This record gives sequence, structure tokens and C-alpha cells, in this order.
Amino acid sequence: MEQPNGRVADDPPMRWNGWGDPAEAHDLPLAVRTLLPLLLGRIRRPDPAAPLDRIRIPESALTADDLSAFGDAVGREHADVTAEARIRHAGGRSTPDLLRRRETDQQAPDAVIRPGSHDEVGACLAVAAARGIATIPFGGGTSVVGALDPERGEHRAVVSLDLRRLSGLLQLDEVSGEAVLAAGTSGPEAEALLSARGWELGHYPQSFRYATIGGFAAARSSGQNSAGHGRFDSMVTGIRVATPTGDIDLGRAPGSAAGPDLLRVFLGSEGIFGVITEVRVRVHPVPQDRVFESWSFPDFASGSAGLRAVAQGGGGPTVIRLSDEAETAVSLAQVGRIGRALAKGASVVTVYEGPGIAERRQRTAELLSAAGGTSSGETGAEEWLKGRFDGPYLRDSLLDAGVFCETLETATTWANLQTLRAAVQEALRAGFADAGAKSYVMCHVSHIYPTGASLYFTVLAGIRSEPLTTWRAVKSRVNDVIIATGGTISHHHAVGRDHAPWLAQEIGDTGIRILTAIKRELDPHGIMNPGAVIETAGARAGRG
Repeated sequence: MEQPNGRVADDPPMRWNGWGDPAEAHDLPLAVRTLLPLLLGRIRRPDPAAPLDRIRIPESALTADDLSAFGDAVGREHADVTAEARIRHAGGRSTPDLLRRRETDQQAPDAVIRPGSHDEVGACLAVAAARGIATIPFGGGTSVVGALDPERGEHRAVVSLDLRRLSGLLQLDEVSGEAVLAAGTSGPEAEALLSARGWELGHYPQSFRYATIGGFAAARSSGQNSAGHGRFDSMVTGIRVATPTGDIDLGRAPGSAAGPDLLRVFLGSEGIFGVITEVRVRVHPVPQDRVFESWSFPDFASGSAGLRAVAQGGGGPTVIRLSDEAETAVSLAQVGRIGRALAKGASVVTVYEGPGIAERRQRTAELLSAAGGTSSGETGAEEWLKGRFDGPYLRDSLLDAGVFCETLETATTWANLQTLRAAVQEALRAGFADAGAKSYVMCHVSHIYPTGASLYFTVLAGIRSEPLTTWRAVKSRVNDVIIATGGTISHHHAVGRDHAPWLAQEIGDTGIRILTAIKRELDPHGIMNPGAVIETAGARAGRG
């Protein structure tokens, strides 16, 4: 078995107060700058964000003895209390996270601890449990639901457990088509290691460039190739976890009926039970061919009918996505096609990889045509693939220009899709209107199933003051509507702290009791990511 390489990836660190590589950040395209006042009215440019060297954070609450204990567990050089390391681990990459990062005074974990093996993770948890120190597992830092907030809960300190030294391909079983990857392995690193041996995982969420294998599992991620390869949780065949009360290694054989599937307990657990250190996944040979085709539809309803036919017919594209009229217009404007952007209509991109492309493409074309779709060639799908990981850069540029931009997602059955979409759109528009802000709401279907689909919303708003306060009220309103209209509180962004107040309405009080009991057994001192997924009593009182 190959061992973890014990290093942090060589990729440049993510921009500390934004998304991705700082060198890739750009000003808004001229077409978008021209379009924004038409959509949102006059927008006031915000004050510049505070630079990193001017950020103030509280002194670390860890004692010298605490640091010595962590240093004994991971090596002294991997127990970091520098201000920069702490600031870089002060949360995820939601819009509220990034707005808070623009402020001079910020909260941060008391230290960043970087274990290099499963055993070192276990040793860190033993130190934290014995000393009453909250522990936040940290992979690529891409959470958008508050899962990485440095929350202490009832503990005297909180540390960020950075897992990126746990990286590498540990095992590849080419007969069975399975690979074991260390949890801190980034998406690009995993694909490079597998590709060198002729294999691919094929999991490409928008966070792909920075998110990690353990993060994919902990959040139940869903990638853009889900129509062909499924969600990440469907790819996982085994998992290794270090918990404060012991280790667990799950996934002995495919198709086991040896009691309830405990592996699924840790998929989506977001670090509240323990730390995922290794993940065994289903892999496939690198596809040799790729074919693109774009489609236009009169409207979102006819486009969604086409996607439903494809999902229920089976054997369709590897990627299929439907953008509504509003999102289609903005996408076209970004590439300078203003004339087409002014025309009404929805758009679909399809990408085919692997065996049987001709047959799958022909069958899909017949179904989309029958639903009212018209093929528009390869260009739109090719452009989407080229820029599919760059959306968050545009979000940062919008924030720099004074435009609030945030996303949220849900899923429901095909029968309820139009109703839920309309309800969420109305809640977003009305919420911002109540705050005196104009908004522009876009939506796309990013993942499809035989019985339903996801809905992914992007909202732009011209908030004149207090954007965090405004968004908190709007998001609460939208979450209430999602639950009331039969949607899920999250399709692939996970629960974190942002959605925790609504989880009981989705899984019921008995469901919450089950999760609480598991946490009590595995994490009796409550050190693991307090407040994430399961809302704490203190948080409920604060909301009440």
C-alpha cells in the first residue's frame, strides 16, 4: 500500500478573502458592467477590503502546554499559531464569509494543527478531548454553509485541523475498479494521480480545484458529471474515520446486508462525529472521447420536461444542465452576445464521455427535440466546460463592485419542480424588496434523477447597507419556503451551521435524536465541529 505523501499541495494558497488563485481574479467584463445598472439600479461601490496585514484577531486562547501537546502529536512545526495561518482558516467561502473577511476585526481559530497521518489525527483528537478544545476539520476551505466557522461552543478554545498533509493515492485496485485516497487529497491531485495510471474518478463540482476527497465525502458533494457517474456518496465504497472514542473502518464488500449501512452515517456528517482520513471510491478508465451539444428551449418548463424525459429514459449524457431564461441571458452577456441575451429562452448543455456516445447522443436528441428543444451546436457546451470552475471569481468581482451575489440550492420531485422554483424566486425577490433592494434571480437544474432534480439559484442584489443583516433575513425566509414547499434544505452544499436550524423540519425530531445519540457516543465531550449540522441549545436560544 502506498503511503500519504505528508505534504501540503504545491498549488498556490487560495485567496485569503476571496475565491481561488489571486492571479486569476479579474474585473467584471464590460458587458456585465453595462447590464448591472439595468437590472439593479444605481450601485454604490464599497470601501476597499482591509488588507491581510491590518486584520485584527483575538490572541490565541491556547496555553504553551496545549501547543506542546499538539506539537508532540504532529511535530512542533505543524502546530501553527501565526496570525496569517489562523486568518486563512477562519471560515469557508460563502458570500457572508467573504463579507466578514473584508472587516478589520475578525474571529479566527486559536491555532492551525496539521496532522500527517491517520494516527496523528487520532492523537490530535485525544489532546483536544482531554483539554476541552473544539476541533474543526478543514480540507480545502470551500464550504459555503458555515461548516468551517471557528466556533468554540462550550469549550475554552478552538483549533482548525488542516488535513492537507494527508494526501496521496494509497491503493489502486485495477481489477475491481476501486481506489483509496487520503482525505486531504485535492480534486486535481486525485485526478492527476489516477490519470497517470489510466484511471479517473470523474467528480467535478465547481469547488474541484481546491476541495478535497474528505470534503467531498463529508458534505455529500455532487459533481457536474453526476448524470454519468452519480453523486460522490454513490462513488464511495469504503471509509476510514478517526473519532474521539476510537477508529472505524467501513465498507468490507459491495452489496453487504450486514445490518444498517454505517458508512452512510459518515457521508454528510461534516466532521461532527470524527475526521474522515481515507476514502475508497469507485473509479473508471479515463474516457477517450468527448462530444458536446447545446440546446435551446422556449422556456424553463419545456427544458425541464426534456431533462425529465432523459433522466427517466436512462443512458443519457455524462453532463446535462438546464439554465433558465435569466441565467441564459447573463451567460450570453458575459461572452458578448448581447443580441442573443435579449432574446427569451432557456438553454441546455450536454457533454458525452465514455462508451456508446453515438447511441446515447441520438437517444437524448430525440427526447430533447420531442420536448421542444432545438440543437444549437457545440459552442455553448464547450464554453461552459471551459469556464465551469470560474463562477466564484465572478462572484468576487461583483462583491468588489458593490453587488451582493450569493447562491443556494435545493431539490424536489419532477411533479413539484415548477412550484418550488416559483416559490423560491418569489421569496428571494420579496425579501430583498422588503429591504429596499432590487434583485435579479437566476436558476439552473444541475443534477437530475429519475424521480426529480436539483434547483440551483444565483441572486444578485443592489443592497445599499448592512448586506449581512439583509441576507440573513432573506435566507431565513427562503429556507422556510423551501421546507414548506416540499424541497430539501440542501442538495449538495450540506447543512453546516447555516442550515442547521431547519434540519429538524426535514428529518424530524426523532431523526435529530438519532444524530445526537451517535454524536454523544463518538464524541462525548462535544469537541467535533460544535454547532454544525445539529443546532446547539445556545444557538436556538439566540434565535429565539
